[in-house]
Amino acid sequence: MEIWINPSCSKCRAAKADLDAAGVAYTERRYLDDPPSPAELTEVLARLGLEPWDIARPAESREAGITHPKDAEHREDWIRSLSGNPRAIQRPIITADDGSAYVARDPETVRQAIDRG
Repeated sequence: MEIWINPSCSKCRAAKADLDAAGVAYTERRYLDDPPSPAELTEVLARLGLEPWDIARPAESREAGITHPKDAEHREDWIRSLSGNPRAIQRPIITADDGSAYVARDPETVRQAIDRG
């Protein structure tokens, strides 16, 4: 299991605490320091079953100038932009060993990730 975090984010800290309390082994990725490549984002989006604009933080996206139309024609533009501006990506994102992935912003979603392991 891997969790993409921003250490200053309270939701990331809460998700890590839940993983720790459950005794789950995981790798922590500080994605602001180690941004996901476009290929990694594409893989995670497939696992999430989401589009890139679905995992974009609205304010941070606007600040970064990410204003592409939300359509298939601009999907790759979104992916490249998010990879180049990781602060605009929702957090935390948990990828489980079974291939599932979660934008784990609440305890219930973290629990789902823990259960899927």
